[in-house]
Parts: sequence; structure tokens; C-alpha cells
Amino acid sequence: MQENKIIGLLPGSIRTVVNREAPDAGKLQEIRLRTGKPLILMYRGEELVPATADGRRHIVSKEEINELIEHVSSYSLYAFEQEMKQGFITIKGGHRVGMAGQAITEKGRMKNLRYITSVNIRMSHEILGCGDKVFPYVTQCMRPLHTLLVSPPGCGKTTLLRDMIRQISDGNPYTKAMTVGVVDERSEIAGCHHGIPQNNLGIRTDVMDACPKAEGMLLLIRSMRPQVLAVDEIGAAEDVQAVSYAMHCGCKMLATAHGESMEELKRRPAFSRMIEEKRFDRYVILRDKGEIEAVFDSDGRVV
Repeated sequence: MQENKIIGLLPGSIRTVVNREAPDAGKLQEIRLRTGKPLILMYRGEELVPATADGRRHIVSKEEINELIEHVSSYSLYAFEQEMKQGFITIKGGHRVGMAGQAITEKGRMKNLRYITSVNIRMSHEILGCGDKVFPYVTQCMRPLHTLLVSPPGCGKTTLLRDMIRQISDGNPYTKAMTVGVVDERSEIAGCHHGIPQNNLGIRTDVMDACPKAEGMLLLIRSMRPQVLAVDEIGAAEDVQAVSYAMHCGCKMLATAHGESMEELKRRPAFSRMIEEKRFDRYVILRDKGEIEAVFDSDGRVV
């Protein structure tokens, strides 16, 4: 299992605790380490503050943080300078290792990190087939509709988007196979390692990894001529403009956004105009574990 590989990178003392407290690595979602603070796990959707064998909380040391960074970066953090500008490294298997500490800046922009004091390992999980439940609502005439997946953080919208991309790329009973362009700004959809997607996105999918969303959408339209474009977590004004441009170019759009409800989206300037102009055909509101709460059409009616 890919999850076991990331656990193998942990310092021995922490690995022992994780293996004992989270024996099913496939259900482990996050491992958080902060210098001088207790180790915290997100396991089966619940936060755990595990104890050592003698019953005390495991307090993360500076040495454990340094050892983990050395393992993750193959003893050359400098080689990951471009990724570190975004505050994380994506490792084989698509797992994302986020870091915080003292920033090294150049001309007012972050160049790298040093004195790393916090690490958040987010485990990459594919759930093949999780998109089955949504396709009856977001397709028409064997083609996907412009669709926006909306949920609070951590409710499965990226996981759902990933499987929708795979199924559209390969084709399924609701849509013919189509070419898909993915702009993966934070390397969370494809989980690229050295540019190679670690997650299954189908046989007709092209990925623009670690590229700003707005710029990446334009680049993919020009270079790869996708029939479908997919992006995660739109929200900035330039993202919205690029989405509108892609739609005008004939691309079907799949996107996600943070939000609790349609009412909340309407109150946000970046989305209110898109809703008024009926840009998206479907709005899928998700709740915990990717469950569908409601699906709305472009007029705001429940589908």
C-alpha cells in the first residue's frame, strides 16, 4: 500500500505510535507534527492525540522534524526549492507534506523555508467509483455538464472530482470518453511526483501540475485542446475569469469551491455574477464524507 510507504519515512519513535494507534493505514488522513507539541493524527475522520507505551503524550522533538524532512526530501531540501515556494512537497504516492517555519524571501516573495517547525502529512486516498452517485445528475446526452462541487473543507470534494475526471476520461454509462485537462495547482488532484500523476485520472487526461489555476487553464486550452477542464478550489477573481473564458472556448468545466450552501455562494462576489449569468449547469452541495446534500440547476432549482 502507498500509505505504508509514507509511514516508513517517519522517525522510528513516531512510526511506532502511528502503527499502534492507526493500524489501518488506508483510514489515516493526516499526521501533524509540531516541535515541542503533541503528535496529532486524523484517523477515520476523528482527531487522535496518541500516547506512548507508558501512557504519556508523544511530544514531537526538533530532531524528529529534521529527520522526517531529510527522509521526505531524500536529504536534499534544496532540490525541492520550486515546490517549497508553495509550502509543501508532493512525494511518491501523491501524498502531500506541508511545512511551516521561517521563510526565506527574495524580492518580497517566498523562495524557500528553513527552521521548519511544523509538518502536516496529508495522505492521498483514491476512492474509485465514488463518482458513480453524481453522474446521473451532471450529464446530459452522454456529455458532462458544467458542474461546480461545493462543500466545507475536508468533505471529499477533491476525491469526488478526481474520480469524475477518471470516469469522463475513460468513459462510463453516462458519458462518452473525452479528453480532460487538469490544472493541479497544489498537486492534490493528480498527486504528481516528478511530473508523473500518482493517482488514476484516466487514459485521456493531461495534467498541468503546480501551475496557477488561471494561467494553467489558458495554457491547456492552447496546447492540448481539452474537451473538459477540471480545477480544484476556484475563488479568486482571475480564476472566475479563466473559467468563463474556458466555457466560451467550448470546454465543459468541472470545478470545486469551498462553501456551505448556495446562499453562501451568492453572497460571495466571485461567484454571485457567475450564478446570475447561469455559467454552471449544476451545483452539487456535499456534506461529510462526500455525501450529496442537494443538486441545483442553473436556475437554482433542486434537480
